[in-house]
Amino acid sequence: MPLLDPDRLFPAEPRLRDLARGLYAGLRDLPIISPHGHCDPRWFAEDARFPDPAALFVTPDHYVVRMLVSRGISHADLGVARRDGGPVETDPRAIWRRFAEHFHLFRGTPSAMWLEHAFATLFDIDTPLDATSADAHFDAIEARLAAPAYRPRALFDRFGIEVLATTDGALDDLRWHMAIAESGWGGRVIPTYRPDAVIDPEGEGFAANLDRLAEITGEDTGHWAGYLAAHRARRAYFKDHGATATDHGHPTAQTANLAPAEAAALFARIRKGGASPADAALFCAQMLTEMAKMSLDDGLVMQIHAGSHRNHAAQVFATYGRDAGFDIPTRTDWVGGLKPLLDAVGMEPGLTLIAFTLDESTYGRELAPLAGAYPALRLGPPWWFFDSADGIKRYREMVTETCGFYNTTGFNDDTRAFCSIPARHDVARRADCAYLAALVGTGRLRLAEAEALAHDLTVTLVRDAYRL
Repeated sequence: MPLLDPDRLFPAEPRLRDLARGLYAGLRDLPIISPHGHCDPRWFAEDARFPDPAALFVTPDHYVVRMLVSRGISHADLGVARRDGGPVETDPRAIWRRFAEHFHLFRGTPSAMWLEHAFATLFDIDTPLDATSADAHFDAIEARLAAPAYRPRALFDRFGIEVLATTDGALDDLRWHMAIAESGWGGRVIPTYRPDAVIDPEGEGFAANLDRLAEITGEDTGHWAGYLAAHRARRAYFKDHGATATDHGHPTAQTANLAPAEAAALFARIRKGGASPADAALFCAQMLTEMAKMSLDDGLVMQIHAGSHRNHAAQVFATYGRDAGFDIPTRTDWVGGLKPLLDAVGMEPGLTLIAFTLDESTYGRELAPLAGAYPALRLGPPWWFFDSADGIKRYREMVTETCGFYNTTGFNDDTRAFCSIPARHDVARRADCAYLAALVGTGRLRLAEAEALAHDLTVTLVRDAYRL
């Protein structure tokens, strides 16, 4: 049996399976548009080979790390760097063997499907990964990584990526994006403005970050007007280097729309340091609305990724820092949270605000009704823990009857794992084709409509939403 079933994720019922196959055949070779993710632009600027199989597939992938940690394997044994520089495993083959010995833990998960897709389609591996095949898989992947055809730019072209957006902090000088532009390579890799480090008063180094923001913009971030002007300057800088969007990773969807004098007084309290948690939360809420207003002026699409309790395990955060696999979904109030922002700008057709949630219970109750009414609001695809075949199916079932397909934004992969990009998009395409086949099979769509929708869900909606 091949590593990949050619009919994976299609319905088992023969007629619906045939419909899904036909829909998929019409879109499988369409370009990949990746408008939001966390790939490193340095990869494409330097075009150096990826270090080794473990560094490519294991250590940086928080889906992989968190599963293995949940079964008692330490971060250190997977090569995750400690904040204090303490000892961790540095032998990539040893890391890979631990991964292979426990690969059965991923059965039935999206990670297994993504990983096996990469093994089969990129590295021509046709046997399952386990303890007995670990070294053979490692050697096969390592041999390919040494070849020019497996450098980042070559893989970008091989994957058929039309555009890839990275996520970059407000203080980033975008040097790697500039290097890409100056290299003469034709791949389109664009930045995204992520200002969390200069918006969250409770974040590490917030005061120093505001000082640095002042230095690089020439604006006085000691007062409200100068602080807002500094954001406008950075947004313009990002836009000049190709950005089409901003991104905001707030723990809640709470927004506020204070009067100018109130906002200035709040910022003054924040800037002095030692602000109360209530003031810090209010400031973050106010800044979401300020960012939306700025998007009306400069045309950048605004993304809100809300509902993650970041770094839930204090011990893990203290030892290994952020992105170590312990971000956990939380309940999110979108109806009440977004109301101040939507009262201010929600009826503006010139604004595109894309909402992402980790609280699936809000799809049908809150987000679909909101997106089905406000011109400015669209729904992002299933995010993070729900970026899966079943997650996509639940999403379509809960939102489509209320806000339709065209108030959603297609798919984005939101990944740090570069080699998983084709796999993730393939899963989304197959899941959408399965859903559309069911609508055709039950008489709710004509076949021609499903064919048009399959194309739109793959490329048209994402190009439109992100102004690509």
